[in-house]
Amino acid sequence: MSTSQLILIWAVPVLFAITVHEIAHGWVAARFGDTTARDAGRLTLNPIPHIHWLGTVVLPLALGTLAGVVAGWAKPVPVNAGRLQNPRRDMAWVAVAGPAANVLMALAWAGISRMGWQMGVESEFGLLVYLIGQAGIMVNIVLMLFNLLPIPPLDGAVIVSSVLPPRWGTWWNHLFGTKGIVVAMGLVLLAMWSGTLLPVFFLIINAVQSLFGLPTLNAPGS
Repeated sequence: MSTSQLILIWAVPVLFAITVHEIAHGWVAARFGDTTARDAGRLTLNPIPHIHWLGTVVLPLALGTLAGVVAGWAKPVPVNAGRLQNPRRDMAWVAVAGPAANVLMALAWAGISRMGWQMGVESEFGLLVYLIGQAGIMVNIVLMLFNLLPIPPLDGAVIVSSVLPPRWGTWWNHLFGTKGIVVAMGLVLLAMWSGTLLPVFFLIINAVQSLFGLPTLNAPGS
């Protein structure tokens, strides 16, 4: 498959995945009293305010070209924990909102993929709809799993710190300083190389595929 075809198939799912993920954080924060993201104009489906040059452009293109699977991140929406009604509790809900949005989007893309499957993948349009839906499922499951890693500044670390005693939670959030995203990416690359995360990834993917009557996928080497 050519690079232009890969971009066509992955571009819309990637942009929606990262944009809605960030909107979900900001929307839940606003529900609990912090309107910082809304005031900054970040509760918008326009992807431009959410684009991060590395996480939204360079990394997805590189992974799509080299590995055929796309992942990335957007500029985090601003959240002021001090404006939340109950900062420790509410920050956990704000953090959960992003991965939860990815799960809902994966299900929505599965519905689109099912439409393509019913149209018939023998036709060019049916195949395109099917593949875009498949890309949407994959990128959202990847983003969900990645963001649930308990490594600062990812959502999983915020969830963990909210259930730890306050002093431990603060220590955990500052464990890697500004290098947390580098550590997280390194662990993900190591897990991909060793195949550690593949069983979990394909278990979730195939659960979604089966739910919508789509063909299940085989992990590489299986």
